[in-house]
Amino acid sequence: MANVITIPATMNRHTESPMLEIKKRRVAAYARVSTDHEEQQNSYQAQVDYYTKYIKEHDGWEFVAIYADEGITGCNTAKREGFKNMINDALAGKIDLIVTKSVSRFARNTVDSLTTIRKLKENNIECFFEKE
Repeated sequence: MANVITIPATMNRHTESPMLEIKKRRVAAYARVSTDHEEQQNSYQAQVDYYTKYIKEHDGWEFVAIYADEGITGCNTAKREGFKNMINDALAGKIDLIVTKSVSRFARNTVDSLTTIRKLKENNIECFFEKE
């Protein structure tokens, strides 16, 4: 049987920095509720609280912000100021990873979703959807 030699990675695939260099990933979350009803407001605050705690609990992560839109539909990103601000900050190099509950919270319009994710990926920014 042949011996297998393992060659350790020298670059971190997430941060593109040398493996020996410890660099925290800058992480933000996106929260959205589609109506202004009171029960949705509780959901919104729960999402903000959850993601703030979730990000801060990871040792290798640096908390950036929670971006959010309240009472805004997910069908179109044009009127979602929190979403647009998050994408602009990510493309400006302030965010390495975006965490959100699900693809439908990120964007319900497939074209918007794919276009945005591709643009982020081209700039080495990852998206993590907990449900998917």
